[in-house]
Amino acid sequence: MSNAPSIKIASDIDHIAESSRIVAETLQLAGKHARPGVETLELDQIAEDYIRSQGGEPAFKGYQVDRLVFPFTLCISIDDEVVHGMPGKRRLEEGMIVSIDCGVKKNGFFGDSAYTFAIGAISEEKQKLLRVTQEALQLGIEQAVSRHKVYHIAGAVQRHVEKNGFSVVRDLVGHGIGRQLHEDPPVPNFIPPLLHRSQYPNKKLQRGRGLAIEPMVNAGKSAVVTAADGWTVKTKDGSPSAHFEHTVIVQDNEALVLTVA
Repeated sequence: MSNAPSIKIASDIDHIAESSRIVAETLQLAGKHARPGVETLELDQIAEDYIRSQGGEPAFKGYQVDRLVFPFTLCISIDDEVVHGMPGKRRLEEGMIVSIDCGVKKNGFFGDSAYTFAIGAISEEKQKLLRVTQEALQLGIEQAVSRHKVYHIAGAVQRHVEKNGFSVVRDLVGHGIGRQLHEDPPVPNFIPPLLHRSQYPNKKLQRGRGLAIEPMVNAGKSAVVTAADGWTVKTKDGSPSAHFEHTVIVQDNEALVLTVA
């Protein structure tokens, strides 16, 4: 994570809101085209065209971790793929769930959001998974107020997910956002055990802090593995996974959700 400043002034928030608007509209557009028979690469191209038409840049394209460079605009993750799936020639099929994660940079500021779409009719298990993950995101957002700390968000997400018989991914977490795509603080979807809290400190949520809150929820167990491409994270047990995310600004009484179309 970057240690870039986290507290945003009004003009900063306006810029994050602009990037977040483009993200939300891009996801909405991708969702309209996500139907059986469509190649995931087509969705990626539609998204990049729209982002650039709005004066933005795809935040993920060219993103580098160690020596790996992500070459696409969207992360598109299908069924047992949790996050960071790579668009390609794979065609969507009836019954799949497809998580689409999008980031945009404009005017030096970032927005980031994800939504999991149902492709046609899906199983009852997948329906419940999508519902519970969206509910967990909303419960987490409700905790993103200035009198709280990071673990208020983490605990709200974890309790709801586990109460419904699912698991939160522990290898990947949410994050601060603003001038950098990934800023402090890390925002886990679980309360870490005592001996592991230094990795995810329970920081106070200050008014004006930008956060990307993003539950990643598995229908089975929480363990994940990384595919041979070095990016795609999958559930270890092959169970389906859902991912929903919003960029928000911490305020005194109610978080400001920016990634809404």
